[in-house]
Amino acid sequence: MTDTAADSPRETVVELVDVTRSFPGPPEVQALKGVNLAINRGDYLSIVGPSGSGKSTLLNVLGLLDRPSVGEFLLDGVRTGSLSEDERAALRGRSIGFVFQSFHLLPRRTVLDNVLISTLYSGVPRAERMPRAHEALERVGLSHRLDFLPTTLSGGERQRVAIARAVIAQPRVLLADEPTGNLDAKTSREVMDLFEELNADGLTLVVITHDNAVAERASRGIRIDDGRVSVLR
Repeated sequence: MTDTAADSPRETVVELVDVTRSFPGPPEVQALKGVNLAINRGDYLSIVGPSGSGKSTLLNVLGLLDRPSVGEFLLDGVRTGSLSEDERAALRGRSIGFVFQSFHLLPRRTVLDNVLISTLYSGVPRAERMPRAHEALERVGLSHRLDFLPTTLSGGERQRVAIARAVIAQPRVLLADEPTGNLDAKTSREVMDLFEELNADGLTLVVITHDNAVAERASRGIRIDDGRVSVLR
């Protein structure tokens, strides 16, 4: 028997089909122009491009925070264009994790609380929330910081909390927007090492970055210029 799981086509998690996103003027601005992109389960994709190229718009579309003006966005095979805002929010909560440059942690809530908060809108059953939070924090190496406030943590530790918060719901895809932008070189490498470990465990990962060293760690890479996507590798 020669067939193996590795030989089988991988499941497409994210698909953009001829997506254009326009903003009214005058003059009208096309932030995305006829973008076609497929992201498979387990992919590690980096997206690079200059400021104003359309990276943020692409992130917003991928994260169900914005809608294409033209074209279709499929997430887990679901055509999202016809979904109501409530349906989009529910799909986003259970399928997409976010990690941002600025961490976006609640300063007066503990590390554990910051991670637990995301379970309130992601559909995690109540009985599973605390065990999953502990597991996520252990996974990022912060099981000894449960009762700490974010203000007492280093930048790298804060980003690890944000990553734990993003993965607690076991999302289909993790979107990371400049995740090392506020970190020094050593801490950046440590955070990217963690991303690689999560990807090796099967997490689909999309990283938007200005940092070529960060981008080159991904197995796939695309560049966006003036709203158009080109494949780097």
